[in-house]
Amino acid sequence: MSAIIRSPPLLFPATARHTATVIFIHGLGDTGAGWAGAVENWRRRQRLDEVKFILPNAPAIPITCNWGMRMPGWYDIHTIDGNAESLRKNEDETGILVSKEYLHGLIQQEVDAGIPPERIVIGGFSQGGAMSIFSGLTAKYKLAGIIGLSSYLLLSLKFADLVPKPAPNQDTPIFMAHGDADQVVNHELGKKSYDLLKGLGFNATFKTYPGMGHSACLEELDDIESFLKERLPSKAEKSDGKTEL
Repeated sequence: MSAIIRSPPLLFPATARHTATVIFIHGLGDTGAGWAGAVENWRRRQRLDEVKFILPNAPAIPITCNWGMRMPGWYDIHTIDGNAESLRKNEDETGILVSKEYLHGLIQQEVDAGIPPERIVIGGFSQGGAMSIFSGLTAKYKLAGIIGLSSYLLLSLKFADLVPKPAPNQDTPIFMAHGDADQVVNHELGKKSYDLLKGLGFNATFKTYPGMGHSACLEELDDIESFLKERLPSKAEKSDGKTEL
């Protein structure tokens, strides 16, 4: 197996004292830069100025549904036809686990730099959302939150056996969001993944955006900003509402 060549993540340093980190993972064929505009959108009201954003870049790997041609991907995909079961067939378990280890390494780097795990959120879109749910729930640290957009649960048939016991993120809030017009990752698969996680006792919520395809909308981006603000409140504000000098 050839060595995996990775570009370094795109970084958005905190604009104030760094007290929290968000790792946000792009989808198939994209790069971290594809979500730079969203980060700027989340910051536009200066409510997340203590947060460092890390936008990792997937390596270029052969993708079966792309006639084997290389493109940025976190794992191989055999079929994308909108069918709820197609994405779960012939899952690239090796690729998924390799990407999980890489993302766990990014979390570890932040912990080593002094950011408490409970001040770290991992999230993503499509493949990136699937990786964020999988990596977040299999992490050894309790995180602040997990975001999965237009995504689904990877290795669902054996997922329960892959989660640490006891599960550090059993109660960690998971925000799942999906458009009901998604022709790439079927809304039904997203909802089934949510139902499975709820059945395993995880603290997941699921929001449907009517008419949205395999993309993001402004309402969804605002909902993510609100989730991040709730999960990563400013450390510069005391409980009495006064700001520390």
